[in-house]
Amino acid sequence: MPHSQDILINWTPQETRVAIIESGAVQELHVERTLERGLVGNIYAGKVVRVLPGMQSAFIDIGLERAAFLHVADLHREDGGPKHARPGEVQVPIEKRVHEGQTLMVQVIKDPIGTKGARLSTQISVAGRLLVFLPQDDHLGISQKIGSPEHREQLRERMQRLIAEADVREGRNRSGGFILRTNAEDATDEELALDIAYLRKTWGTVRELGMKSPAGTLLYQELNLAQRVLRDLVTEQVQTIRIDSMIQFDALKAFGAEFTPSAVDKLAHYKGERPIFDLYNIDTEIERALARRVELKSGGYLIVDQTEALTTVDVNTGGYVGARNFDDTIFKTNLEAAQAIARQLRLRNLGGIIIIDFIDMLREDHRDNVLAEFRKQLGRDRTKVTVSGFSPLGLVEMTRKRTRESLAHMLCEPCPTCEGRGQVKTARTVCYNILREILREARQFNPKEFRVVASAAVVEMLLDEESAHLAGLSDFIGKPVSLRTEPSMSPEQYDIVLL
Repeated sequence: MPHSQDILINWTPQETRVAIIESGAVQELHVERTLERGLVGNIYAGKVVRVLPGMQSAFIDIGLERAAFLHVADLHREDGGPKHARPGEVQVPIEKRVHEGQTLMVQVIKDPIGTKGARLSTQISVAGRLLVFLPQDDHLGISQKIGSPEHREQLRERMQRLIAEADVREGRNRSGGFILRTNAEDATDEELALDIAYLRKTWGTVRELGMKSPAGTLLYQELNLAQRVLRDLVTEQVQTIRIDSMIQFDALKAFGAEFTPSAVDKLAHYKGERPIFDLYNIDTEIERALARRVELKSGGYLIVDQTEALTTVDVNTGGYVGARNFDDTIFKTNLEAAQAIARQLRLRNLGGIIIIDFIDMLREDHRDNVLAEFRKQLGRDRTKVTVSGFSPLGLVEMTRKRTRESLAHMLCEPCPTCEGRGQVKTARTVCYNILREILREARQFNPKEFRVVASAAVVEMLLDEESAHLAGLSDFIGKPVSLRTEPSMSPEQYDIVLL
């Protein structure tokens, strides 16, 4: 029977952090930063400012600093034909399809980079938890990664039935197509029907707004992390969703009432004195999840090394000595490691190829039991995983789908001191640690002033990019916060002095 879960949301103007708690332990962490949110997926009302026949492209004003770029290959064909010309077929040139001053509904498919503007498409798609909605098309697609042809055909038949039922309920003729995402493979009819309704409702709102909005208007923004919690992470196992911001609680409640009604009753505003992440020592868990070594309760430990191509996990007995014999010691350590590794993959959000070096076991039944336990623990992972058995070298090879940046890539950067051989937290991460610590100290003590002593990079960021957040915090706690650079401090070191 699945364990019950609680979701904690820690919201600040600069960062949203989400932790999923099960049996009193953190199972998943999600982090999103306000300044680092991309534009991909956003839908705008755009105005054609210039058509370039020589490049078969157009520049579109969508209200950003630089005009965005639309290529003829990314224009939706109204006749339903393929977007790229077939061999021997002449593609209608862009100057005959768009003109200066025209208003188009466009979607960002690539973020602006350096001096280049965003890349756009007029082929709109809206992503849900299990499905992608294609309002301009009528076809039904299925992710290539979903199982056997028979299973794909069963899914297709189920989707056609569910779409027809939705059409009857909504009193409409079929409008729009769908693509089943990989995680729809084991979805129930109810889950798929909810996603169909959510996506159609979202698109209805976007289309209505597009009809009456001037060029440069943002019509749809990919959901923020707190909203994606309601859309993607709430299952029957989730008992409560607690958020520590009243404003965001109200916003989530309004969003949930419209798009995910089943999740609204689970929402609660956390009003406790202690920071919400302190309830389960989540900040400590984050520190552990960034460490290379993971201690096991038995005295054994894991070594986790993340590289560009793959992740390796090495299991060691450490100081653990079994009561009876060495074989039992190894077996028990490997069993505990199987549970710990499955959790670490979720916690660190490790994706791609993963190689696990369990301690060598002589008995085949021990190997089978460890592998069975590992697969059982991985069964709790919402991300698609595939595991092979023990290789001739005694290694377990597996893959885990990459869904977003790993926790280490999100919170850390290569260390400039050791030229990338190790990692340190980014200046922004240290800034946010400092802001959180000042808030925590302000609740316990009543000094005249807080003084932050830190490295030059951290102080510079607090004075520049994070100055608004620092000023906001100072106003909130009613105390001045001064800054002092200490050249001898490493990028991660800082002191908060109470004056």
